[in-house]
Amino acid sequence: MARIVFVGAGSVEFTKNVLSDILTFPELGESSLVLHDIDPERLATAEAMANWMVTELGLGAKVEAHLDRRAAVDGADYVINEIAVGGHAATRVDFEIPRRYGLRQTIADTLGIGGIFRALRTIPVMVGLGHDLAELAPQALLLNYTNPMAMIPRAVYQGTPFKNVVGPSATPSATPRPGWPRWWACRRRRSPSSRRAPTTRRSC
Repeated sequence: MARIVFVGAGSVEFTKNVLSDILTFPELGESSLVLHDIDPERLATAEAMANWMVTELGLGAKVEAHLDRRAAVDGADYVINEIAVGGHAATRVDFEIPRRYGLRQTIADTLGIGGIFRALRTIPVMVGLGHDLAELAPQALLLNYTNPMAMIPRAVYQGTPFKNVVGPSATPSATPRPGWPRWWACRRRRSPSSRRAPTTRRSC
């Protein structure tokens, strides 16, 4: 049974989208779904939503909720990162400061000065997560969805002992393509030396 951890699970819409895909695959229907957020109200909402989904689908998955990140990631097999450090207020600053100097941005989360702002406040948190995983779940796979996509996984890879990090896409819909969920389940049944990239042509 896989232990799948959502870091930043209070991003309820995102968590719902990923969970709705994960739970459609029999290989992952009995997983432990572990939710972590620093906001207790958002975490409670995500927990209620996850429990409702599991019940409605008639699955045996178990839902846990933790305010403590280390407790959540301890023993994880897969960690899905979806944090937004500073929330909406910080995102507004990413637009407003450059605008004062004549620079207008449409999406300020990946490229340009807005992406740099977001990276500067997010990387310290992600480095902390990388150190936690190196200690508590060294064989886990970290799937990062937080922008800026290139900077965040690289910061974890270069700034911590933890190296099993990927940035699959900026949207959850790109992850559950054919082969990914089955690979998630199969990956746990193979030794680290035999693990391979996901494929649509072969099964475990």
